[in-house]
Amino acid sequence: MSAISVGQAVVLGAVEGVTEFLPVSSTGHLKITEGLMNIPVDDNAVVGFSAVIQVGAIAAVFVYFFKDIVRIVSAWGRGLRNRDERHHHDYRFAWWVICATVPIVVVGLAAKPLIEGPLASLWVVAASLIVGSGVMWAADQMGRHRRGEGETTFKDAMMVGSSQILALLFPGFSRSGATMSMALMLDLDRVAATRLSFFLGIPALTGAGLYELKDALGAGVGAAPLAVGTVVSFVVAYGSIAWLLKFVAKHSFNAFVIYRIVVGVLLFGLLGAGVLN
Repeated sequence: MSAISVGQAVVLGAVEGVTEFLPVSSTGHLKITEGLMNIPVDDNAVVGFSAVIQVGAIAAVFVYFFKDIVRIVSAWGRGLRNRDERHHHDYRFAWWVICATVPIVVVGLAAKPLIEGPLASLWVVAASLIVGSGVMWAADQMGRHRRGEGETTFKDAMMVGSSQILALLFPGFSRSGATMSMALMLDLDRVAATRLSFFLGIPALTGAGLYELKDALGAGVGAAPLAVGTVVSFVVAYGSIAWLLKFVAKHSFNAFVIYRIVVGVLLFGLLGAGVLN
């Protein structure tokens, strides 16, 4: 019997799609939802399932930013063949994304037992939601929002890419929240920070999903729940991406900060009352 039913996969896929790119922590929301459905959050099959359905969300990024990705990859390919093409920003940006992914890969492999064990606790999620909201608020207030996407540098990419480690180690901190906050601290504007977060998430999330696929299937998650959860995640994430880019163009991150605090406090209350384990 599958560790997760098709019905549960639909719910979890929708939660993943809505929250993966919003700075509210998809991992945290998945773990909360799993807890409410009496699914063990630290079970290897469940952890693997959560990583695999992220591929659906990241596929939405590929589709939504298809023209940008083709342009960047094409520039990278031309630069590999022709030295004269290497001055283009897109060529350099492609290398920056590759280099900025290395830190999270190294930490992810080294800390896998902790990530899937003690750090998978809902207590960690609750604390990370609240602490991360403070970081996000401070970054939005301190950032001068004066640099656009075309002005990003190798330093920006490495610092923003490395900030993903916070979300990896502390579910609830939010990968999007960590990367956007770091980008804002580096004075990128909100739209540039959001788009950079999307692009840096492509290799990290895709790699994590593919890495966990074998373990998820072997640990007791059926192919049907994985497929359904991934498809639902893709559809919902596409709409979430479109909405977020329009929202950040005109609004601050304060709404997300308040929401995270409310969810974190509520989660502490549910854990303290014994409603969730």
